[in-house]
Amino acid sequence: MSGETKNPSDTTKVGQLEEIAEQVRNLEASPLYDYRVENDYLPVIGEGDLNARIMFIGEAPGKREAQTGRPFVGRAGRQLDAMLASIGLNRQDVYITNVLKDHPPGNRDPYVGEIDVYTPFLLRQIEVIKPDVVATLGRFAMRFMLEHYELPQPGRTIGELHGEVLEAEASYGKVHVVPLYHPAAAFYNQDLEETIEEDFRVLKRFV
Repeated sequence: MSGETKNPSDTTKVGQLEEIAEQVRNLEASPLYDYRVENDYLPVIGEGDLNARIMFIGEAPGKREAQTGRPFVGRAGRQLDAMLASIGLNRQDVYITNVLKDHPPGNRDPYVGEIDVYTPFLLRQIEVIKPDVVATLGRFAMRFMLEHYELPQPGRTIGELHGEVLEAEASYGKVHVVPLYHPAAAFYNQDLEETIEEDFRVLKRFV
């Protein structure tokens, strides 16, 4: 966990996020804990501005992320950095995390039981950061946030909702949920590249 401090309240946020990080580090109940230890991986908690207006939520850390303990540092991370730059931001201006805090074997999709274990930590992170915008990267993050905020769109696909701005109510006030394709999607389907870039520009209104 990292982030620049901007005001005295950040001291409290640092403490809260470090408490979350410590609990995840010691989360022996996680189905992925033994796999992390066996491979000498690190949990990936999150990083960025503690007062970010925009919070990005991916699905799960990849191998490179688990080796470094940082989110989105591989090829998809470079793509995310480029997209941030296209709207005048860098990763120090936002907060980046994932639904899962540990790397699933073989980069497979998260299992329901794993999502259940890790999402309480994600929800606490949201409560600490208090973003105006939650930008989900990929279908698992989108699905979870739609269900959490009880938005009327559950069951619809990311192909239907990508780039939309959905209004929801968080405990701290209004929050906008923006479903986006995962940056890696363009690696497997080049036809999506222009769509991903166009969707990302929707966030510029919140900069």
